[in-house]
Amino acid sequence: MTELYIHNGRDVSGAPVAVLITDGVIAEVGTELTVPVGCPTLDAQGCYITAGWIDDHTHCNAHAALYYDDADAIGYRTGVTTVIDAGSTGADNVADLNQLSFSALRTAIQRYPDFIVGLKVRVSKSVVGDNGVEPLRVAKQYQADLTAQLPLMVHIGSNPPELAAIIALMRPGDVLTHCFNGKPNGIVNSTGEVAQYVRKAYQKGLIFDVGHGTDSFSFRTAALARTAHLFPQTLSSDIYYRNRLNGPVYSLAVCVEKLLLLGYRLEEIIPMITTNPARIFKLTHKGQLCRGYDADLTIFQTVTASQIVADSTGEERIAPTQVIPTYSVIAGRVYTCGVDK
Repeated sequence: MTELYIHNGRDVSGAPVAVLITDGVIAEVGTELTVPVGCPTLDAQGCYITAGWIDDHTHCNAHAALYYDDADAIGYRTGVTTVIDAGSTGADNVADLNQLSFSALRTAIQRYPDFIVGLKVRVSKSVVGDNGVEPLRVAKQYQADLTAQLPLMVHIGSNPPELAAIIALMRPGDVLTHCFNGKPNGIVNSTGEVAQYVRKAYQKGLIFDVGHGTDSFSFRTAALARTAHLFPQTLSSDIYYRNRLNGPVYSLAVCVEKLLLLGYRLEEIIPMITTNPARIFKLTHKGQLCRGYDADLTIFQTVTASQIVADSTGEERIAPTQVIPTYSVIAGRVYTCGVDK
């Protein structure tokens, strides 16, 4: 039996928390627990302890031709215990829609049912050319024809096709990634308000995912959306080696700092990188700091220290709080974080 006792931590509300792990599973959570004789311990030293962070939009296939990275570099080294690669693998760089294969997709899902957790389609002018929303129509048909009930993530960006036409084809439970981009084809109209059709889709259950990325996060758009009470359900980085090393993403922790800057509270942000993505992508044993769940934890501290951060449009703002992961715990094994900013 492998055990670990993590103590002297606190939850996001500031209350004391301790965790006992047995054989890669959370055995107990409380303010102070009885420690088995000889059990190894880890002193969290007053840091926050949360369920392991989940980044639901990354590019970490090391063998991809364009968008790629080392999963460890964007994962446990930065406090992220689960990464979901969103579209670096599969039938990419195809010249036309005729090369898409439903049978190949179905075979892959049947072969890797515990590894493939969703579908991804990119619907922006730079990707689809003159095909408009047809790739999304195909993706929705594939999604409906699959036996496995998988969520569909939809990348938006430059137009055409227009965002209104894209959202019209999406259904509750579909994920709109890059939701806070600052492009003309975004959720904010020419008068600086969240478009009415966007509000309706949000209210009906479309899932809004940040998907920061190199070109897809605007402070202005995110602030206007927050004022309109349109909040992202998931916070993802869309990270790969270039925007990790050169910015503006750097890490998921930096993305958390930017939402804190915009006025979100830590209690609001943590579900966006734990509970919510676990639910959406059916990671049934992850995302909660509860007995019986996988012993994936993120231990981090926040420090009051001003720093300049930038969005994808080049706008710079001063963030008053730094978020510093100290340990990632994956299946009960402890890894020391080293965040490069």
